[in-house]
Amino acid sequence: MKNMEAARLEQIIRKFPECRVAVLGDFFLDKYLDTDPELAQVSVESGKTAHQVVSIRTSPGAAGTIVNNLQALDAGKLYALGITGDDGEGYDLRKCLGRLGCGMEGLISVPGRFTPTYLKPRNCRAADLSGEHERYDTKNRGPTPVDAQDRVLAYLESILPRIDAVAVQDQVEAEEEEDSGVVTARVKGRLAEMAVRFPDKIFWVDSRARIGAFRKAMIKVNAREAVRQVFPPGTEYPADETVVLAMAEFRRRTGRPVFVTAGGRGMWTSDPETALVRGVAVREPTDPTGAGDSATAGAVLALCAGASPHEAALVANLVASITVQQLAVTGTAGRRELGPRLEMWRAQAERRNTP
Repeated sequence: MKNMEAARLEQIIRKFPECRVAVLGDFFLDKYLDTDPELAQVSVESGKTAHQVVSIRTSPGAAGTIVNNLQALDAGKLYALGITGDDGEGYDLRKCLGRLGCGMEGLISVPGRFTPTYLKPRNCRAADLSGEHERYDTKNRGPTPVDAQDRVLAYLESILPRIDAVAVQDQVEAEEEEDSGVVTARVKGRLAEMAVRFPDKIFWVDSRARIGAFRKAMIKVNAREAVRQVFPPGTEYPADETVVLAMAEFRRRTGRPVFVTAGGRGMWTSDPETALVRGVAVREPTDPTGAGDSATAGAVLALCAGASPHEAALVANLVASITVQQLAVTGTAGRRELGPRLEMWRAQAERRNTP
């Protein structure tokens, strides 16, 4: 796309505090255990290392990461819609979301279910990614109760008239776990129906493994997964021409704009014409954790504020370029950080275009 002027970016981000967004999907708790290797002990019983935890940090993960980034960008009103367990992790997750001012009437607690959790032990003396230990994931692997799905959907329907956008985060990946998360086949079908009945609302979907199952919504997917969904088995690094063909097929299926991420290169968009919106080149080291979710927050708010798909993709790139530079945390970007990052992007574009 052509260079965005600073005044146009300001026009878009000035409207962020007016935007009302519901985030529906798999809410995880990110739980960091900061351990100090200098305090490590040896277990008398097993002889193995007993890592000593010196601090515990929690934050909303997966769909919660989107909420976190929307709040950091000064979104007006936020709603969390999903399913958790009736457990300590659910308590911690709700406490985190409450600090963000997020409405939680649509976050349903179901006894006997896990609150999905990413447990992340790490060496507190290593600020970069080398300090990370192995991660422990807690997820539900049995079917999601239908009545809980219906309660989430009923709440979404009740607030649709007074919100601007629905951001859907389908985090579950394994094939055998498809209906164990929040975004089940039943939920996908109802979301498509609502998108048809509420054409003035933005329905945005990000799915790690099943983006091809969604209809009537804007979709965001990485290039490899987009090609794999349309041209199985796909390739690890598909050619641009193949990505463009996959986007055309997704556009035909959904009837909505398509966004395809391409790592540090940026983001492809399909409307009004297919184009790669370049990303911002940043110095290493970087941490991609949560970058896609931060990009979603930036794009959804930009679309709510009246941006075109190409403009929304650029805002998403600006946000992600900030969050990837925050190491060993799931980063966020502030609304006022986007102006300086746009100037960086414009300078890089000028250098690319200079003979």
